[in-house]
Amino acid sequence: TTDIEPVLLPPKSPNMNAYLERFKRGLKSECLNKMIFFGQHSLERALKEYVAHYHAERNHQGLDNQLIEPDAEVGRVAVKIECRERLGGLLKYYHRDAA
Repeated sequence: TTDIEPVLLPPKSPNMNAYLERFKRGLKSECLNKMIFFGQHSLERALKEYVAHYHAERNHQGLDNQLIEPDAEVGRVAVKIECRERLGGLLKYYHRDAA
């Protein structure tokens, strides 16, 4: 278990937790509304892939367009740029090819 304590908010008050509301909006529009899930396992796999994309491959305006948890290869200077895809091409991430 984790030591995370949920904070209960009043009903219909999305402005009190704007960061979570933005994450939920992105999750719905970029992932959940574009897929059909066949059981809990496929939903959990999609959520895992989206969270990995969100933390390591997606730029965040609130962090000056930086990544939350960049990989070691981010920022390397190389010639070729490659595209990585998650969820069958639904989520895309461009990176420089390792030398």
